[in-house]
Amino acid sequence: MLREVFATRYVEPLRSGGSVPGVVEADDLGTYVVKFTGSAQGRKALVAEVIVGELAHALGLRFPELVLVRFDPAIAEHEPHQEVRELHRASAGVNLGMDYLPGAKDFTPEVAQVFPVDPLEAGRIVWLDALTANVDRTIHSSNLMIWPTFGTAPPHLWLIDHGAALVFHHRWDGSDPAKAYDFRHHALGHYGPDVRAADGELAPKVTRELLRSIVAEVPDAWLADEPGFATPEEARTAYVDYLHARVQASEAWLPTDFPSRDQLAAEEALRAARTQQGRPDWLKRVPDLHGKPAAEQDWSVHFG
Repeated sequence: MLREVFATRYVEPLRSGGSVPGVVEADDLGTYVVKFTGSAQGRKALVAEVIVGELAHALGLRFPELVLVRFDPAIAEHEPHQEVRELHRASAGVNLGMDYLPGAKDFTPEVAQVFPVDPLEAGRIVWLDALTANVDRTIHSSNLMIWPTFGTAPPHLWLIDHGAALVFHHRWDGSDPAKAYDFRHHALGHYGPDVRAADGELAPKVTRELLRSIVAEVPDAWLADEPGFATPEEARTAYVDYLHARVQASEAWLPTDFPSRDQLAAEEALRAARTQQGRPDWLKRVPDLHGKPAAEQDWSVHFG
């Protein structure tokens, strides 16, 4: 089961995402990025984080440790923004924490131009995303980090943020386990992902037993009151059945059509030209920042 820790110090909100997670220190002396149960994305996002994150761990991909974080809003009363304080008050109790990677850097398009990624490693990540219908790891929003970025250890890719995955659990009665999603603009598509080799390696590992052990990590409270299911256990069984059926249908959804770097650049240039052409004259002087990454922030300055 996921370890449980108690938040002892609230450090700072992270405003790079709509859920406004917070950096906290805990009683195990660890530091975590906490996603709150009261966020606008709701508890389904936390369910997806647990299932996809723990599946990544089981398949040998790099993903920070997940823990359950007991959070008392009183430790964050110094937060100056009212909407963030309201989020905290709506999230008293158990939330989800991800181990904080100090000094980690975003895997931006600029980084992707020079950072080496083996085709099989890229294939494994793309395969996991395709299995879990995680369409939110794109060129301009990779949800990938580079860590470590200092010291003698070599830097590696780390997966983060899977709250948008498992899109089928938003509409259980209308999703086909064999459905193929568009991964042409996956963040690792231009590395030539060897998804067929990844399928041969990883698919046999995703058994019903593994899936049952993973969904058992999700707290009952996050599965309660799920429409169509009388109990949290019924909901867990539905996740197991769907994901196992999807593994068996991998030949139908395996993504293989990835544009090259040059093709991506040409597509981006064409899009930018069309956008510029459609602007009024006064707006053409305003820079087009579509797809540009937000300014990076170094959160390590907040830790003593």
